[in-house]
Amino acid sequence: MFTKRIIPCLDVKDGRVVKGTNFVNLRDAGDPVEVGANYSKNGADELVFLDITASSDKRNITVNMVRQVAENVFIPFTVGGGIRTVDDFKIILRAGADKVAVNSAAIDNPQIISDAAMKFGSQCVVCAIDAKRCSDGSGWTIYKHGGRIDMGIDAVEWARKAYELGAGEILLTSMDCDGTKAGYDCELTRAVSDVVDIPVIASGGAGTFAHFYDAFELGHADAVLAASLFHYKEMEIADLKEYLKGKGIPVRID
Repeated sequence: MFTKRIIPCLDVKDGRVVKGTNFVNLRDAGDPVEVGANYSKNGADELVFLDITASSDKRNITVNMVRQVAENVFIPFTVGGGIRTVDDFKIILRAGADKVAVNSAAIDNPQIISDAAMKFGSQCVVCAIDAKRCSDGSGWTIYKHGGRIDMGIDAVEWARKAYELGAGEILLTSMDCDGTKAGYDCELTRAVSDVVDIPVIASGGAGTFAHFYDAFELGHADAVLAASLFHYKEMEIADLKEYLKGKGIPVRID
């Protein structure tokens, strides 16, 4: 049985880690290098760094900051935001990232997933999906540019296509649940997990130990991502892992 992963997320804006609710009302959570280094020391299995305004601002990700974080973390490190070309993948990987997450550019040009997987290997390519439930409750559609533009594309079908194109992992964020601490959207997570044969990271909504357990058991997630709970010391990763271990979830204990 594969070990389940706990992944803190650094949403970065203007050089600072921030966190909000439903993608708005952002508040400061510290310096990315310092925050990342602390997670590396305190039991996180991986780290995700997302420059949340790079795509909407039509600019490249801050490579120097990526390099600084990479030099201070000793766990797998995924970077996303402002990725537009296969050359951008190369730049980020050379700066020290282990994986690169692509969202808006993949929606605009799905071929970038195949091209990057061919050049660097599927294990380096993470398709990030921001999904929101349709108003009529019929399913979920995907958004680009940090949740600003509804593409009207079914989230489950898009995840399946990303997998078929060569993505090695899906980072799935529920925009409805993001920052609410009311729990992950396990229905969405399970719908995606059950149609792809690659790991799915559940993101958006963690508030209690039980929410993480539900994401694994009900959502069929391979990993869970959280931000504010960890950033503001409302929950320690070591305590979460002990809880999950006690519930029969296989986790790495340092």
